Amino acid sequence: MATALRIGTRDSQLAVWQATLVKDQLAEIGVPSELVYIKSEGDIDLVTPLYALGVQGVFTKTLDAALLSNRIDIAVHSMKDVPTQLAQGICQAAVLKRASYRDIFVYKNDASFLDNPGSVATIATSSVRRIAQWLHRYPNHKVEDIRGNVNTRLRKVQENDWHGAIFAAAGLERINLRPPRSVDLDWMLPAPAQGAIMIVCREGDRFAYDACHASNDPVTALCTRIERDFLRTLMGGCSTPISALAVMDHAQIVFRGNLCSPDGATSLPIEKAVAISEANSLGVIAAQELLQQPSARKLVQEIHHARN
Repeated sequence: MATALRIGTRDSQLAVWQATLVKDQLAEIGVPSELVYIKSEGDIDLVTPLYALGVQGVFTKTLDAALLSNRIDIAVHSMKDVPTQLAQGICQAAVLKRASYRDIFVYKNDASFLDNPGSVATIATSSVRRIAQWLHRYPNHKVEDIRGNVNTRLRKVQENDWHGAIFAAAGLERINLRPPRSVDLDWMLPAPAQGAIMIVCREGDRFAYDACHASNDPVTALCTRIERDFLRTLMGGCSTPISALAVMDHAQIVFRGNLCSPDGATSLPIEKAVAISEANSLGVIAAQELLQQPSARKLVQEIHHARN
């Protein structure tokens, strides 16, 4: 009997759903596994993950530490939360087939004000990317901070005097929590890798890598890598007003990216389409092309200085 792979997961409803999906897929190929719940940073003090470029994975470092200290064998992450440079000693084992990449707006009473760019409203999100794009479209709106897992944030929409809040569609749809009072934000570009799930393991753990890689979706892996290359080439972390989406369209990869000022006043989009055979460097090329604009270089410098 093979030793069960230990799957590390946070204990939120969404995180457990994602880890259970991986557990079920491993079972389909005859690999036994079990969930290991990792509650907080305080539970782990054996290893501090060392990230390249000083990037810290706010939502992933606890699981990374558990992986490096051999408390778990694999970790399951929402890919958009994973730093573009993985912690030293950890490698990507698989990217699962992507769910919806869209952002949605969950509204409290009425969403008709969304049709009027000059409307006045209060909405909630803690994402600098969402704030920037929202204020670019609705400059008269006020944005309030909202924290917590999806269940907590849905409750806060009802408890606070807001018109609504922005969520990732995949997070709500996976656990059947998308409310009827919600609309797709088709105009909003998502975070790089939004809607995708990444599995990571320790470098050199061939059994864990091979077992997980059986679930790898090559198209999702390519598209999300292009998006994350765009993010990394521009400046780095997931807490920046950078959006990216790559999709396969017949024999092409179509890429759209955007760099916004945090206040939404400036929006610098870019769009490119190349043959799949030429798509490996698409994210880097798109970012470099955008950085040829003086306004983009200036904005990147301003954002970088504001973060340091």
